[in-house]
Amino acid sequence: MNDGCDGVGARYDSVKERIVSAAKRAGRDPARVYLIAVTKHATPAQVRILHRKGHADFGENRMQHFVRMASQIDEFRTRQRELHGDLDLPEAVRWHFIGHLQRNKVKRVVGAARLIHSVDSLKLAEEIQACHRDESPPIEVLVQVNVSGEKGKSGVAPAAAPHLVDQIRTMLGVNVRGLMCMAPFDEDPESSRPVFSRAKELFDDTRSRVGDEGFDLLSMGMSNDFEVAIECGANIVRVGTAIFGTANSSKSASPEMEETAAEPAAGST
Repeated sequence: MNDGCDGVGARYDSVKERIVSAAKRAGRDPARVYLIAVTKHATPAQVRILHRKGHADFGENRMQHFVRMASQIDEFRTRQRELHGDLDLPEAVRWHFIGHLQRNKVKRVVGAARLIHSVDSLKLAEEIQACHRDESPPIEVLVQVNVSGEKGKSGVAPAAAPHLVDQIRTMLGVNVRGLMCMAPFDEDPESSRPVFSRAKELFDDTRSRVGDEGFDLLSMGMSNDFEVAIECGANIVRVGTAIFGTANSSKSASPEMEETAAEPAAGST
C-alpha cells in the first residue's frame, strides 16, 4: 500500500532549491531563510523522511495534531538511537505552532513548541506568560498581524502591532522575536507582494524602534507564494502542500486553508 511517501523527498528538495533561487534574486543569503515544513496533512512516515534528510523545523496549526505528531517523532528518535546508536539525524526537532491558539490550550502547546507564531492579543500573551516556569528560558513568540485586513482572519491590526510588541516585551517569561502574517490566497503569487512588502515595512519600523537585535524573525509565505515572500524579506516560510501534497479528504481546499486554518474558538459558530 502506498503510504504517501512517494515523491516527498524530491518535492522537499525542489522547495529548498526554490528558496535558494528566491533568496539569490533578492541578494540575500539563502542560509538565513528557514523552511518550516507544515505537517497538517503529513503522516509520521513522511515527516521521518524529511528528518532523515536533515530537516529539523516542522509546523502545525492544530493543537491535537501538534501534540500527537511531536510525540510520535520523539518516540521515533528514541527508538532509532536504541536500535542504531549514533545516527546522522539533526540534534533536535524544532516544532512551531502556527495556527490560532486558544487560551485554554496554551499549556499543552508551550511544552512542545520552539516558537509560537500566532500571538494576536495581550490576553493570549499573558496566558503564555502564566505557563512559563522560572527555571526555563523565555517562551519565544511572534506577533501575528492581519496586514491585509481580511475579515475572519486572526491577527492584530498593523497600527496596533507595535503596542502589542511593547507590552509583550515587559513580560519576563515571553520573548517576542518578530512578526508573522498571511496574505489572502490567490492563484497568482504576485498578488501577495503588496501584503508582504507592507509587513516587511512594519517589521523594520518595529525593529528599529525597539532597538533589539533579537527581534529578527519575519514569518510569511506558504506553498503558493513563499518565493514572493522571500523576495520581500521573509526569513521564515511555512510550506506544507508543496512538500506533502494535499490530504484526499481536502483536495478541494486551497493551500491557504490547508496550512493556516484556525481551530474554531470555544463556543463560536
